[in-house]
Amino acid sequence: MSNGMDQSSSSTDATPLLTARDVHKTYTIGKRKLEVLQGVDLQIARGEFLALRGASGAGKSTLLHLLGGLDLPDTGDISFLGNDIKRLSNSALARWRNEKVGLIFQAYHLLPELTALENVCLPARMIRKDVAQVRSNACELLTRVGLGERFDHRPYELSGGEQQRVAIARALINNPELILADEPTGNLDSHTGEEILQILTSLRAERQTTLVIATHSSQVAAQAHRVIQLVDGKIA
Repeated sequence: MSNGMDQSSSSTDATPLLTARDVHKTYTIGKRKLEVLQGVDLQIARGEFLALRGASGAGKSTLLHLLGGLDLPDTGDISFLGNDIKRLSNSALARWRNEKVGLIFQAYHLLPELTALENVCLPARMIRKDVAQVRSNACELLTRVGLGERFDHRPYELSGGEQQRVAIARALINNPELILADEPTGNLDSHTGEEILQILTSLRAERQTTLVIATHSSQVAAQAHRVIQLVDGKIA
């Protein structure tokens, strides 16, 4: 399936999976302008586990949103396998994000009217993958994250840790090359947070997926291949 990017000449192992070049992002709040990112340069290799640290307001979430195509930089470039994602049309960008990027949020963002299984299936159903195969893959993923008995439960029937497990399974359903996780253990107690991190890192290693986690946790950062510190919108 095409997502608007020709990877035939740019997908060698030597090519970084993701590159940010001189990325700036400013938001306007009333009459005030808030410079969140101020010239970020970053390369992320295939299969890498990168932890992004920094105080609240340092720009971690904003950078993750830009890396995942949820927002675009004011200036600078975000490239995936050498291709600038700003050049994609809105529809091509949405398709690239769905197929290539798995997103995990602190607040889970599950659809309350759908069951755990339906939530996991949703990204694959949006690109019209085979229904039976999608359901089989979703059942396997939910079982892998310890929710084999929770397929038909809706989010309000699940604990916070269980909802985050559903979110992890949903992020992996299209077998993405990149997972972006924004404080995935931030709303959980320490024991549950450790379990979630173990599930996420184990699945990443098994699939050789690139993982970028924004986190305040030193325990999370200690397991990463590399740690990047953001200070006042710049990489320290």
